[in-house]
Amino acid sequence: MPAAEQPPEPHRNVRPPTAQASLGAGVVVTDERGRVLLGLHPTGAWELPGGKVDPGESIEEAAVRELAEETTLVAAADDVEVIGILLDALTSTHLTRLTAVAVVRAFEGTPAVAEPDKIRRWEWTSLDRLPRSLFTPSAQALKTWCPELPIEDGPFHRYRVRPAH
Repeated sequence: MPAAEQPPEPHRNVRPPTAQASLGAGVVVTDERGRVLLGLHPTGAWELPGGKVDPGESIEEAAVRELAEETTLVAAADDVEVIGILLDALTSTHLTRLTAVAVVRAFEGTPAVAEPDKIRRWEWTSLDRLPRSLFTPSAQALKTWCPELPIEDGPFHRYRVRPAH
């Protein structure tokens, strides 16, 4: 009796789909007094450190890399906790922007301007003295981190990340 023929294995496309989304990390870092680090953009808006997550990189790794690239602060990926995801419902009609809210628990160094074309200066800012001109994604990241802050909800869908049990 001839051996039974096996059905052909289904073909699975391993190529990535056309990009429809962009993933970034908004980094919340605080000093020993509980102040949050904000940078002044040349437009006059204040923002958190952060930026895009590169291919093959975890959100935690991206947060540490962006923090070092922008502020010269050094942290370890093990000292980063992702606490939420923001889905931008307004900025683009053809690209979905996602921002992971990453909280840095420990770091070394003193903030310094490493990219003067992007940030004029870094300042430790008390939560009761947040500037009015916050970059919207940074404001929403801060609101995700500290929901009681007097920051108006923006055009974002907010998803809290639950810690692993």
